[in-house]
Amino acid sequence: MGKETALIIGGGMTGLAAGLVSGLSVFEGENVPGGICSSYYMRPDGKKRLYESPDDGEAYRFEIGGGHWIFGGDPAVLEFIRRTVEVKSYSRKSAVYFPKTGLFVPYPIQNNLAYLGKAVASRAIEEILSAPKGTPKTMADWLEQSFGKTLMELFFAPFHELYTAGMWIEIAPQDAYKSPVKVSQAIRGAFGETDPVGYNVTYIYPVEGLNTLAGRMAKRSNINYGKLVSDIDTNKNEIHFSNGSGEKYEKLISTLPLTKVIEMTGLEVDERPDCYTSVLVLNIGAKRGPRCPDEHWLYIPQSDSKFHRVGIYSNVDVSFLPFSSRKENDRVSIYVERSFKGGEKPSSEQIESYSRDVVKELISWGFIVEPEIVDPTWIEVAYTWSWGDSKWREASLSTLQESNIFQVGRYGRWIFQGIADSIKDGFYVGAAVGKS
Repeated sequence: MGKETALIIGGGMTGLAAGLVSGLSVFEGENVPGGICSSYYMRPDGKKRLYESPDDGEAYRFEIGGGHWIFGGDPAVLEFIRRTVEVKSYSRKSAVYFPKTGLFVPYPIQNNLAYLGKAVASRAIEEILSAPKGTPKTMADWLEQSFGKTLMELFFAPFHELYTAGMWIEIAPQDAYKSPVKVSQAIRGAFGETDPVGYNVTYIYPVEGLNTLAGRMAKRSNINYGKLVSDIDTNKNEIHFSNGSGEKYEKLISTLPLTKVIEMTGLEVDERPDCYTSVLVLNIGAKRGPRCPDEHWLYIPQSDSKFHRVGIYSNVDVSFLPFSSRKENDRVSIYVERSFKGGEKPSSEQIESYSRDVVKELISWGFIVEPEIVDPTWIEVAYTWSWGDSKWREASLSTLQESNIFQVGRYGRWIFQGIADSIKDGFYVGAAVGKS
């Protein structure tokens, strides 16, 4: 067991960026790079995942963790991405979908009240203007203070019940940037169209898929695959892998979820651990239905199968379809997300039953007909949340740092951020902690 000055665990976008600038060894549990931000391919008549597009192009493209688009970010990081892979730019097409009525309301709903009718729009505006002030303690409090009872009952309450797996009434206010509140825009939207707002109004995506970005970064890094971390001995400064091998270190850059690293080290943190939601991502390739929308993704406040979001990869770009379907656009590549409280993974039988129910529901909506591929992926830590007044995150990061473990990235630091900011984090920490 050799000893290096520093090591990196996790070969997602953050770990790859850290490895690229530092030259340090990167250890990744899977056999491909990119983590949840990576693409794969499946032929319409096949059951095997391919991690490169077949030569004839006759395959659906999906992503491990559902739609991951590159938005915002430091201009220098975006320039790095553009120099690494060819990208295309897109303008967001998103909506809230109400299955019972078939109504599509452009996102964000509070800025497009005209779609809900004059009575609902006027009531919603009045409630937004007269909402009580103060410091909200929970996400539920923040949503009601921001949007009022009418929009809460119509959309925000049922959607967040699904999105947070019921935890929205307890967790601290988060995601304000995802649902921006500006009274003047809400009033404009009650009488007509408004300009798009939010953090992802425009975004970019690699022409050949996210796997190309991860793969080209990996080729410039010293990455070791099949190295799934089982535990970390902070007394001996050793990482142990599930295959029985191990590595010694002086410093450790970790992109693994903060909760998992605390468990792996056995270090004591005298605070209540924050919570997270797991997500079951169902990737579907199918013949396009007669009422399939044109949006890139939809927020769903009610569904029989309990999913909260439907994204249509191929509405972003037809390259997500088998080559023979791109001209006619007669197929769809779709992802469906359902949240669970952290770690409450359904059984394989439950996943199969759920998959059948989702397909049946999407057919009833007219989104798809004749499914060809139905492929589920379990994302153990998908969205990170904090309890009100929680000090666990800061205490955990400090405790690990005392043992020369530096957490970095979206899950490592327990914050929401996109791909570009994750790469930036990796560059920063890799340069700071890497070889001198």
